[in-house]
Amino acid sequence: MLSVIIPVLNAAGRISDEIGRWLETDDAQEGGVEVIVVDGGSDDGTPDLARLAGARVLAAPKGRGSQMAAGAAAATGDWMLFVHADTRLGPGWQTVAKRFMADEANRFRAAYFRFALDDASEAARRLERIVAWRCRVLGLPYGDQGLLIGAGYYEKLGGFEPIPLMEDVALVRKIPNHRLQALHADAVTSAVRYQHGGYVLRPARNLLCLALYFIGVPPAGLVELYEGSNRGRKR
Repeated sequence: MLSVIIPVLNAAGRISDEIGRWLETDDAQEGGVEVIVVDGGSDDGTPDLARLAGARVLAAPKGRGSQMAAGAAAATGDWMLFVHADTRLGPGWQTVAKRFMADEANRFRAAYFRFALDDASEAARRLERIVAWRCRVLGLPYGDQGLLIGAGYYEKLGGFEPIPLMEDVALVRKIPNHRLQALHADAVTSAVRYQHGGYVLRPARNLLCLALYFIGVPPAGLVELYEGSNRGRKR
């Protein structure tokens, strides 16, 4: 069983289609996939739409850390895949994910997908190359690349912290580089936040938040700076 865990906040415009993609997979049809949507307080009907689409819906305090932790606590799968609501996995993801999960040596390893944007511009390609470098050299994929991890390993690592920001970084930093694998399929994410915030300014702001977090600034103290380039972003 694979538990797909999706944190959401006011995602009514896309949640039904996203859930539909997951439940249309062969494994889902055979009962091998459960979709858990964890709502952080939507006021646009997202939870009702998610239920109608076939997902199991939970409520948790707003913030991806607390939402994904709640989803993991309720998951019944041997493996968990954490994925953002504005991210869809590209062709071939099922093949590489199933191969990874089938290898007994990966019980205490984790995997992520290639970062990609749904934008044909050169600025988008440039950012994708920067992210690929960050993952390859620093071993630091972000949450919008998905995280595939065995339930036992997730528990051993302590899971997601209920923090308002940097929950993905906090967990991935606990995983040694040799236990973190890039899978050869895309995680295609909406480029809206970059188109609105700028392909230079927004990544620069995110990098500043990361640097401040690394030197010890609490995540709660970074929210205002981070949201300065993400106002209106939905999960």
